[in-house]
Amino acid sequence: MGIHTALNSNGALHNRLTDAELEQIDLVIMDIKTWDPERHRHLTGMDNAATLDFARRLANRKRALWLRFVLVPGLTDDAENVAHIARFAGGLGNVERVDVLPFHQMGRFKWKELKLNYTLNDVEPPSNEAVERACAQFRSEGLKAV
Repeated sequence: MGIHTALNSNGALHNRLTDAELEQIDLVIMDIKTWDPERHRHLTGMDNAATLDFARRLANRKRALWLRFVLVPGLTDDAENVAHIARFAGGLGNVERVDVLPFHQMGRFKWKELKLNYTLNDVEPPSNEAVERACAQFRSEGLKAV
């Protein structure tokens, strides 16, 4: 019917979607939290292998991919982490854009209302310079980073 279809995913669906289903998706918007598997497990409770495998599968099938990367000071902002993700994304060949999203505290109230321990309470948003450095690392790999 000509309706553009996008999937927003953390990559966990990597082996649940058939190739035929992937052909019906015009764009995948996917988060990559961090490169290091241990840090990823610490942040999300899951390994990052499924996310990376799904990104590779999308690249092999030439499906358009937008990556989202949240820049969290002290957790995801070290230059080596960003460089690993940038090299990976740059090598895929299907990444049309990378959104570098600066961490913010707008959702803090939700944790309080749910009476959950919010471990990022003291984390400050990254500086504009830190965000630009991360964008520059993605751009150095030939990617459009905003």
